[in-house]
Amino acid sequence: MTSIPVRRALLSVSDKTGIVDLATALSGKGVELVSTGGTAKALRDAGLTVRDISELTGFPEMMDGRVKTLHPKVHGGLLAVRDDAAHAASMAEHQIGAIDLVVVNLYPFEATVAKGADRDEVVENIDIGGPSMVRSAAKNHAYVAIVTDPADYALVAEGTTTLNDRKRLAAKAFATTAAYDGAIARWFGQVDQGERFPATLPITLRRAGEELRYGENPHQHAAFYAATGDATPGIGQARQVQGKALSYNNYNDADAALELIAEFRDADPTCVIVKHANPCGVATAATLAEAYEAAFACDTVSAFGGIIAVNRPLDGVTAKAITGIFTEVVVAPDADAEALALFAAKKNLRLLLTGALPDPARDGLFAKSIAGGWLVQSRDAGRVLPADLKVVTKRQPTEQELADCLFAWTIAKHVKSNAIVYAKGGSTAGVGAGQMNRLESARIAAWKAKDAADKAGWGEPRTIGSAVASDAFFPFADGLLAAVEAGATAVIQPGGSIRDDEVIAAADAAGLAMVFTGMRHFRH
Repeated sequence: MTSIPVRRALLSVSDKTGIVDLATALSGKGVELVSTGGTAKALRDAGLTVRDISELTGFPEMMDGRVKTLHPKVHGGLLAVRDDAAHAASMAEHQIGAIDLVVVNLYPFEATVAKGADRDEVVENIDIGGPSMVRSAAKNHAYVAIVTDPADYALVAEGTTTLNDRKRLAAKAFATTAAYDGAIARWFGQVDQGERFPATLPITLRRAGEELRYGENPHQHAAFYAATGDATPGIGQARQVQGKALSYNNYNDADAALELIAEFRDADPTCVIVKHANPCGVATAATLAEAYEAAFACDTVSAFGGIIAVNRPLDGVTAKAITGIFTEVVVAPDADAEALALFAAKKNLRLLLTGALPDPARDGLFAKSIAGGWLVQSRDAGRVLPADLKVVTKRQPTEQELADCLFAWTIAKHVKSNAIVYAKGGSTAGVGAGQMNRLESARIAAWKAKDAADKAGWGEPRTIGSAVASDAFFPFADGLLAAVEAGATAVIQPGGSIRDDEVIAAADAAGLAMVFTGMRHFRH
C-alpha cells in the first residue's frame, strides 16, 4: 500500500516538544490517540482525549514504568502484515487492533551521562520499550509510520502517510536506535568497565547539513559528520558568521589551526596561520595584531589563502591586518563589532566563532580508515613541563632559550613529520614539515627563515639565536648540524637514538644547550 490513513497513533515521548500540536492535528483528523505516562498527562492537560496504554493492553503500567508497552497488543498491532490472512486472523482472535503511527523519542541516555549522573541513574535511563516499538514499527514500514524526531511531525500531521515517507522515517528510526545502542555500548565498555579499546567499538556520527561541494579533490565526494554526545568546541560546532559553505579542505585545515591554537588558550595573545594542515607561522605577543604580524612574517608566501586562528576575541586592528591578504578562514572565540564590519567587506572570507577553545589535554580516540579496517589510538594529549626536561649538554639553556624550546616543541607537535621548528622570542622562525628525513626538514625550515628575512629586510634570519625543536630524535648528528649552521643555540628533542652520544657530542662541540623530553610527537 502506498498511502495509508492513520486511524490509531501511539505517542510516547520523553521530549515533549511539539507533541501537543501534533496530537491536536491528528485528533482533528479523527485519529485515536494512545499514550503512556507523562505523555498522556501532557495531552490530557491540553484538553485532548487520550486512551491509556494500560487500557489497550489490559495490563497496568508497572515497575516504575519499566513495563508498559512490552505487550503483544502493542507489538502485534505494529508488526501485523495487514493483508496477510493468517496475521489478520491472529489479530481478530486475540483482539489486537492495528497501530498505524508511532511517535517515540527515547530516554535521554546521553544527556544523563553528560550531566555526570551516578551509575544507577544512567542505567535507569536506558530505554527498553521505546527502541522495541521503534524497531517493530520501522520493520513494518509498509503499513506503519514511525517518527523519532519532532522535526518530522509535519510529515504525519495530516493523518495520512505515504510509502516514501514511511521508508525514509524507518531509515531514520533504525539509525536512531543504532546510535542509541552505540552510546550505551560505549558507556558500558569505556566508562563503566574502563576499557579504552573494547572488543567492539561502536562509532555513531550524524551528518551536519548537506553534502559538501566535493572532497579533497573535485572528483571526490564528502560530508561532515558530527560525533553524537561530544560537546567539544569544534569547527563543525562553530557559528559561521559569513562566507560560503566550508569545503572538505577548509574543515581539515581549520581543525588543524583550532587544535594548535587550543594549546595556547591560556597564553598571551597568540595567532596561528595554517596552510594544508601545517602551521606556517605562529607567534605570541602583547596584542593579537602584533601576534598576527609576527606569525605572518614567518612565511608570507604560504600565508596566502591560509587559515588563521587566534586565542582571543578578534578586534578591529587585527581584523584590518588580516584583510591585507586573501585568507580562506578565520577562527576565533569571538569578534567585536569593528572586526565583524571589516570582515563583512570580504565576502569570500569565512569567519568562524567557536565561543571557546577545546581542551588540548582532553581524552578521546583518533580513528583512521585503512584498507580492510580502522586504526584507533588515543589523542596525542602529551605535554611537557620544564620539570620534565633533561639537560644533556655541558651548557644549560638560558631562561629565554628554555622558553623558546617549549614554544617550538608545542608547535612541532602539530607539524607533519618529519618536523623541525625554529622559534625565537615567542615566534616561529622557520618550519620544516613532512619530509622523508629530518635533515631536509631542518634545511627547509632554515631556508624559509632566510627567505622571510630577505623579504622583510631584516639584517639576519630569526634562526640566529633561536631554539630548534625536533618532533622525534635526531638519528644522526647531521640534522643537528644543519640547525647549528642556521644559527640555533638551543635544541629540544625526545632523545632515545642509539646515536644520542654522537648528537650530544656535536651539540657540545658547537656550544649548544640541548634538552631531552622523553616524549615524541609523530604526526602523519
